[in-house]
Amino acid sequence: MLKEIDRICRKYKIKYALDAGTMLGAVRHQGFIPWDDDADVVFTRKNYEMFAKVVRRELPEGMTFVEPNEYHGGTAFYDFVPRILYDKSQKFEGSGKMAFYDDKISRLCIDLFIVDALPEGKAVKTVTKLSQCIVYGFALGHRYRIDYSDYKGIMKLFVAVLSGIGKLIPFPVTYRLWRAVSMKDAKKRTNLYYYSNYAPDYLYVELEKKWMDEAEEVPFEDCRFFIPAGWDPYLKQVYGDYRKLPPKEKQIPEHSDMEIKIYG
Repeated sequence: MLKEIDRICRKYKIKYALDAGTMLGAVRHQGFIPWDDDADVVFTRKNYEMFAKVVRRELPEGMTFVEPNEYHGGTAFYDFVPRILYDKSQKFEGSGKMAFYDDKISRLCIDLFIVDALPEGKAVKTVTKLSQCIVYGFALGHRYRIDYSDYKGIMKLFVAVLSGIGKLIPFPVTYRLWRAVSMKDAKKRTNLYYYSNYAPDYLYVELEKKWMDEAEEVPFEDCRFFIPAGWDPYLKQVYGDYRKLPPKEKQIPEHSDMEIKIYG
């Protein structure tokens, strides 16, 4: 699937980069981290919109592009992350939750993350991040089920109130609101990006535009893919001493207890 994303982006001159642990794997292991079972790609907003326009007609049979407003007839919320699915796969057995999301979240996939412009002033920056938190809270009102054990203290109340309000707002409206909040600073002069479609607990990550606007080609397994030109300061911000391997007991896949079936 990474090869297909790379092929499409090269064909249409779209800039992309490996993201998060996949980027770390490229730098430290020249491929996947042995115990990291995810693959992530990041786009700037402009490049993502270009990719979204062409990807459906370019993907081969057996792969599907899914946007966040395409679950359960556009009425359900899982998260704000677009994905490339490998259709002939099953990560876990079907359930009510899987059926609610049209069985799309049970496929092997690549997550597509988006960085949008973040204003530099402290007050306006806070407004942007708070707006994202509020919209995410509204969207949770359209989840299959909210796991309140993920939240503590005031956050649990915050989620309960916002999701309750969100139930009264049709998800297509909330989705348009999320896009508006994400792109509201696109024309402002700023040197910062932030992840607009991660969960709110990742809003602390602020990226310099010069890190993300250009990319560097590197070896990855038997291929060559792109990583952000500012990979070193990025990895230091997110992972600290990223060259140091974690303890043995932490070198396990996040979903190590999950059965994965591949059908072809």
